Amino acid sequence: MNSVQIAPLSGIKLILATLALGMGSFMNILDLTIVNVAVPTMAGDFAVSPTQGTWIITSYSVAEAIMLPLAGYLAGRFGEVRSFVAATLLFTLASLLCAASISFPMLLAARVLQGVFGASMIPLSQTLLTAIYPPHQRGLALGIWAMTTVIAPIAGPLAGGWLTDNASWHWIFLVNLPVGLLVGISVAAMLSHRDAVQPGSRDQKMDWIGLSLLIVGIGSLQILLDKGNELDWFSSGTIITLAVMAVLALLVFVIWELDAQHPLVDLRLFARRNFLVGALCLFLGMMAFFGVVVIIPLWLQTYQGYTSLWAGKSVAFGGVLAVILGPVVGANIARVDARAVTTFGFIVFALVGYWSARFTPDIDYWTIAISRLYMGIGISCFFLPLITIGLSGLPAERIAAASGVSNFMRNLGASFGTAITTWLWTSKASEYHARLMENIQPYNPVANDYLKQLHRLGMPGDTAYAYLENLVTVQSYTMATDQILKISATLMLSLVLLIWWAKPPFVARRGEH
Repeated sequence: MNSVQIAPLSGIKLILATLALGMGSFMNILDLTIVNVAVPTMAGDFAVSPTQGTWIITSYSVAEAIMLPLAGYLAGRFGEVRSFVAATLLFTLASLLCAASISFPMLLAARVLQGVFGASMIPLSQTLLTAIYPPHQRGLALGIWAMTTVIAPIAGPLAGGWLTDNASWHWIFLVNLPVGLLVGISVAAMLSHRDAVQPGSRDQKMDWIGLSLLIVGIGSLQILLDKGNELDWFSSGTIITLAVMAVLALLVFVIWELDAQHPLVDLRLFARRNFLVGALCLFLGMMAFFGVVVIIPLWLQTYQGYTSLWAGKSVAFGGVLAVILGPVVGANIARVDARAVTTFGFIVFALVGYWSARFTPDIDYWTIAISRLYMGIGISCFFLPLITIGLSGLPAERIAAASGVSNFMRNLGASFGTAITTWLWTSKASEYHARLMENIQPYNPVANDYLKQLHRLGMPGDTAYAYLENLVTVQSYTMATDQILKISATLMLSLVLLIWWAKPPFVARRGEH
């Protein structure tokens, strides 16, 4: 598709358009994590387990991931501004359906609609933001956009916690209504007259076969990851069937897309070194990032006695420095090697992850909050450079499609990361629990002495044993949380080797068009 070039804006119009587009992407990405701290509450309301409750997160992110590659097609056929406005308003309608859900299946269906309708908002907001800025200021534009993608996943738990504790979880979705309407109307008013559709783009064919294969492949893989632990993995016929469907569908998808005249996903983008490096690092980086963002609030609420609000406050500290560093990194990205900035971000994230992996059950609030604050430095310093690296060297007409594919990888990483880390967390906790409980037996003097102390405090035998088992459970999940932090840190650190495979230059400089 041929992208429409929007003339750069200036003055108050540039500021207002930046705010509207930034708020649109912020709202969309916020919905990836705003439900994190509300998962235990929502799971309780619908009588499902907390691990099943995480499907509220993955159903949204995987649906959005599947539809993200459509951004290029929609922009080419209907125009970038029209597509963004329609996506925003339909996303807002789906948010209303989420708030009105009266059953768990209804909520999951509404979350899927949110992902389907809102998928184009992310790449198109990025494309429109870079288009309304002069070429030499696009680093700043990407910095502002990247700031929303970094702050939103961290601000989500704080907003979700406050709304859950002070109102109800329904307001997590209702707050989207005024924001979505304001964003849609504002962008339509300011930019619609600049929108146009290139001649012949309305005749562009939709790759329905590719879309169907992608839905079957990614959908089967996500359901496999979500239900694998519950069904005991490959001892279950259902899991085996899902695995076969995922492998076959994705294999045929790749073959089909490489030969399609109008492919849903331009897989040839991955033949470009910088795009491949940026997309892979985004995918793996989001897996590591969401391993932390999802598990810590869940652990704090279920085993540390935190309310939704206080769990959100702990995680939200990661966004403090992101607010400051995002625009700074964006404004100066042309003056430094993007690979060096990204490497710094990876290393800081990893170091904080290894430090945080020493959490104990008696950890205090401020230690957790400060660790998130420092992690915000790492997060701020790798998202924008990765986007810059991935899109570098691409002609203008491929930016929207490339942005859709790279954001597809980002969402897929978030979805897979949530499912995999949730499974690892519960599996490791069960393993640690079994090991620790082996020590509570009549021949262990330490265990016997502790039980005797509980008896002297007035606890009868069964009560004392139950109290001790609860302590073991809390310790087991703390150890499992520490293990997730170590794995996330190691994964992020491993990306340092990959990022240096990218080849400069990475940015447009003054005078380039």
